[in-house]
Amino acid sequence: MTMRTRSLGTTGPQVSALGLGCMGMSALYGDADRAEGIATIHAALEAGVTLLDTGDFYGMGHNELLIGEALRTAPPALREQALTSVKFGALRGPDGSWAGYDGRPAAVKNFASYSLQRLGVDHIDVYRIARVDPDVPIEETVGAIAELVEQGYVRHIGLSEAGAQTIRRAAATATVSDLQIEYGLITRGIEQSILPTTRELGISITAYGVLSRGLISGHFSADRRLGANDFRAHSPRFQGDNLRHNLTLVDELRKIAEAKGVSVAQLAIAWALAQGEDIVPLVGARTRERLTESLGALDVVLDADDLAAIEAAVPADAAAGERYPAAAMEHLDSER
Repeated sequence: MTMRTRSLGTTGPQVSALGLGCMGMSALYGDADRAEGIATIHAALEAGVTLLDTGDFYGMGHNELLIGEALRTAPPALREQALTSVKFGALRGPDGSWAGYDGRPAAVKNFASYSLQRLGVDHIDVYRIARVDPDVPIEETVGAIAELVEQGYVRHIGLSEAGAQTIRRAAATATVSDLQIEYGLITRGIEQSILPTTRELGISITAYGVLSRGLISGHFSADRRLGANDFRAHSPRFQGDNLRHNLTLVDELRKIAEAKGVSVAQLAIAWALAQGEDIVPLVGARTRERLTESLGALDVVLDADDLAAIEAAVPADAAAGERYPAAAMEHLDSER
């Protein structure tokens, strides 16, 4: 297949229209299969997916090591087309606990050094702090990444979960290619002020949570039991009445999807793709089966009537429950 491409910002790289979010291959969604994860990365590269997204804190480095192994064992032509998008800054304890974020310039360079080693690459294509450090001016954090760009260790600067004012301050410091932030049918808060700001400044969106962590994939059921090591077991949207309400939204989407002969996941991903050429959805496929389904969204054409039907089925703010537990919501500059 010929993969469609989109640009990350006005000066950023050309990337595949869909990126692969690799977090679930290592952490937060229960037990994962390392061999299947590597096979899925290889399958994505073979299909023309070029953007591989990770965080140095996913499995405390496990995910970067997994991607590094996948790149080493991929055919040279596929390895050369891969672009790495890395988040840094989250502090973890040996027990997996979270201890805040560190955006100090010295820490930025330290994090980058370890990521380069684990990934087995000489540069990171897009580098971003996972959450804005409230104790460090964003100008200092972005300025440190800009120095890494000058030194050749990083190619492009990104942001993650930043609010409109922070985006403006960052963009005034250095050229920013994209903002990584949750965006999908049931997570549309960025449409109010963040998306207008990024569009004004020529910054693209790499959208994670397009399927809301599987909630609107069409594969999640109310009786599914989640392990303690699965993030969703603690997510408000997956609890009790919230879950039951949110699955009624999926039922409405399923009617539209069946009428078009596509899956619910494909419909939701196609909706995100249809929101603009500056939107690059990240699909968190952990298996080749789910990857194949997600890639099928590229062939789904939504006309004005389809989009209107989807909007009627799942209006903005239709979801029940916050997208993160309360403690995690406090770290989101984008929600302030």
